[in-house]
Amino acid sequence: MELQANKYQRKMVVDINEELTYEALLPFFDELEAKGLSFDALSKEKIEPYHLEAINQLLEHAFTHNQYYQESFVNSGIPFERLKTLDDLSKLPFLEKDAIRGDKSKLLCVDPKQIGQVHVTSGTTGKPIYTSFTLADQYVYELLPKYPTLFPETEQDIAAVALPYEFALPGLGFQRLFQFSFGATVLSLGKGGYMAPMDKSLELMKEFGATILATTPSYAALLADESQNLGIDIRKEIGLKRMILTGEGCSHEFRNRLEELWGCEVSFFYGSTECGVIGIECKEHSGYHIAEGHVKVEIVEVDGDRVLDYGEIGELVVTTLLREGMPMIRYRTGDIGYLKKSECSCGCQMDVLQLRGRLESQLKINGELYSPFLLENFLMKIDGVGLWYHFIIEGNQTITIELESNPFIKDEVLKGRVESEMKDLFSIDFNVEFKEIPKTYGKANRVIFRK
Repeated sequence: MELQANKYQRKMVVDINEELTYEALLPFFDELEAKGLSFDALSKEKIEPYHLEAINQLLEHAFTHNQYYQESFVNSGIPFERLKTLDDLSKLPFLEKDAIRGDKSKLLCVDPKQIGQVHVTSGTTGKPIYTSFTLADQYVYELLPKYPTLFPETEQDIAAVALPYEFALPGLGFQRLFQFSFGATVLSLGKGGYMAPMDKSLELMKEFGATILATTPSYAALLADESQNLGIDIRKEIGLKRMILTGEGCSHEFRNRLEELWGCEVSFFYGSTECGVIGIECKEHSGYHIAEGHVKVEIVEVDGDRVLDYGEIGELVVTTLLREGMPMIRYRTGDIGYLKKSECSCGCQMDVLQLRGRLESQLKINGELYSPFLLENFLMKIDGVGLWYHFIIEGNQTITIELESNPFIKDEVLKGRVESEMKDLFSIDFNVEFKEIPKTYGKANRVIFRK
């Protein structure tokens, strides 16, 4: 059934006069489906030859159709030729965010008439980054690699997508995934817009018996708060079996809180508008399996270009393998983490990413860099602390934590508890202040740097 669907999607694209750029890779995926195999069941010995061929197809496409990539290679002293090994990828120049901000066509590798959709990054700093997709990008290449170990959804599921449908990729990306890969019914909730207020979203999920919710950590918390105001028991009256969190990072303890509130498994998904899917968490919740059918990920020095080994923390560099409209080649994401070889009991051998958040959000404490997720993880373990907070960073000696009051604990008691426990853990002073934390439908900014 899936093989027939894929062939129908390809025919649909070709029928409107769009040729398939990565035609040479299609037999690989057809063979997998004919054998009843999926990409996440492959060994590393099978994945690496695919990576080499996919990257070579990508380089030929980019070098042939894009002036920026041509000049980038030439200026780096790199003649275009097929890579002989995956290690040769490190010889190629990086793609920096600033090189493409505000330029809608610099990376375009097809005729503009072939573009079927444009997304814009939702970042709040600098000029936006435009990402253009052909119909083949959306309905063929994006859906070719399948990961049923990581996405066990089926046509029986009712998937609620509470993610932005404006500008950025997540809303429509998840909708296409659920509809075209799994045949699931989708509830297009959006994220708190005029036509999708939280009360109507909860009622729709309840009415249709949503089984899956894809959203951000902060919006999942907002929906849980609103359900209490409406008198809806989300565990019993909606009864999700799984929630997928993306768009914002959060700690494992924050996730545990959401699992308790919603009564379901909560999984992390890591991607971006520029690169699409990058990593997906399996049921073991021990890191993101890299979506190696779609991307090749490297970890490089934050202030250098050396490719790091497994276990070394650095910046994520992503190469998209199946993007024809606007491919990303060695794109420096600004995210921090490290890779390790998969020894996961789920059986998936795709590398595992341990993500540490954005580079600019790392906290320097006593000369050491800490992920804000680590601080959040310990904060969420303290009895009486709610889901809404801010870390206010004003120097290297004191961190202010803004919390909301707990009606069941006196402020001075909770203040003393938090300040004492956090200081014991990190050996610096923490100052707790109580205030009402603004709730936002956009990305929650939990770390605020003040000069």
